[in-house]
Amino acid sequence: MATSLNIAVAGAGIGGLAAAALLARQGHQVTVFDQFDAPQPVGSGLILQETGLAILGELGLRSDAQRLGAPLRRLHGESVGSGRTVLDVRYDALRPGLCGVSVQRPALFNLVHDAARTAGADIAVSTRIISAHAATGYVTTGAGYTLGPFDLVVDALGVRSPLSSRPRTSLAYGALWATLPWRNGLGFEKDALAQKYRQARQMAGVMPSGRLTESDPETLTYFWSIRADQHVTWKQSPLEAWKREAIELWPETAPLLDGVESHDQLTFARYDHRTHTPVVNQRLVHVGDSWHAASPQLGQGANMALLDAYALARALGQPGALDRQLRHYKAMRAGHVRLFQMMSWLFTPVYQSDSAVLAWLRDWLAAPLSRVPPAPQILAAMVSGGLGSPLKRLGLSPGDQPPSDFNR
Repeated sequence: MATSLNIAVAGAGIGGLAAAALLARQGHQVTVFDQFDAPQPVGSGLILQETGLAILGELGLRSDAQRLGAPLRRLHGESVGSGRTVLDVRYDALRPGLCGVSVQRPALFNLVHDAARTAGADIAVSTRIISAHAATGYVTTGAGYTLGPFDLVVDALGVRSPLSSRPRTSLAYGALWATLPWRNGLGFEKDALAQKYRQARQMAGVMPSGRLTESDPETLTYFWSIRADQHVTWKQSPLEAWKREAIELWPETAPLLDGVESHDQLTFARYDHRTHTPVVNQRLVHVGDSWHAASPQLGQGANMALLDAYALARALGQPGALDRQLRHYKAMRAGHVRLFQMMSWLFTPVYQSDSAVLAWLRDWLAAPLSRVPPAPQILAAMVSGGLGSPLKRLGLSPGDQPPSDFNR
C-alpha cells in the first residue's frame, strides 16, 4: 500500500467494524465512531451465508463463527390454510456440504469488534455523527463538535443514517424477535429454519441460533411478523391474547412461548427498502444498509455489509488515486446490490403483505414450480448469496466447510 489514510468509520455495526478491521490491517489510521457509551449490537439471530462466511474467513473469524453458530441446511415454510409447503430451500441442491450458519448477533458482533480492536482501530464511544462534508472530510457530532479532516469517511450508520440523503420506503410489515433457550424435546429441526404462514399477513418462524460463547447453552430465535402500524397496539394489549393467537397459528410453539413473560422480551424490527445514490461522493462512501437496505426475507443484510467492507478494503489496496479506488469499490459491488435489491422487492410481498392474491399464487403456483429443476439450484444460490457471483468479483472463492467443522 503506497499511502496510509486517516479514515473515519461512522457506525459500529457488523459492516463498520469489519471495514475497520480490514482497513486497519492495511496500515490505515482508522477511528470508529459509535453513539453508545459502549458499542453494542442491535437485533437477534441472523444467518451467515457462504458470502459472509468467506469474508469472515479473510478476517480469520470463520471457524469461530461456525463454532458459536448452528449449521443451517434447510429453509422450510408451510401455509396453514392450504397445508402446502410454500418454502423449501436446501443448500445442498447447489453444492454438497454447503450450508448457512445461524448465529446470535451479539456473538458475531463480539468477533468483529475484537478483530477491529486487535487490528489497531480506535473506537470512539458516545460520539454520534450527524453530518459529513464530502469535499473536506470533516464530520459533525450530535454534541456540536467538528472532527477531522479525514481522508475518507465511511458511512456504516445503517438505513436511518443521517449521512444518507435518499428517501426510503418503509415496508408495511416488520417483525418481533426473541432469543430463547433451546430445550430438548421441542420438536424443531436443529439445522433448519421453519416457518408457518396464514396467507401472507401472519408468519411465525423458528431457527437455531447457536450460543453467545462456547460455554453458554444453545439458543433459538423466534420471530413473529407484524404490521408496523400495529406495534404500539400490540404493546398495549395483554400479552396472553397475542400468545393465544401465535399458538393457534403454530401449536408446537406453545412450550417456547411459555418462556415469554413480557412484551420487552420481544424486540421489534422495522424494515425499509431503499438504495442510496451516489454510493461514493468525494471523500464519503457508504456501506451496508446506509447504501442498500431491504427486507430480511433473503437473510442477506449482514452478509452484504461484510461484502461491502471487503470490497472497500480491496479497492483501497489497488494503485491509483482515492477517487479511482472508490470507483473500483462501486464497480465490484453495484451489480450484486442491484440484483438482491430487486429480488427482495419481488419476494417480500409474497411472504409479508396483506395481499390474499399473492399468497394464493405462492401456495398453488409458485411453490410447486420451485421444485422443478433448475429452480432448487437457483433458490439455493439466491439464499446462499451466491447469485451474481459476488465472491468472484472480489477475487475470492467460496469454501467448502463439511459438517464436522461445526462444534456439535
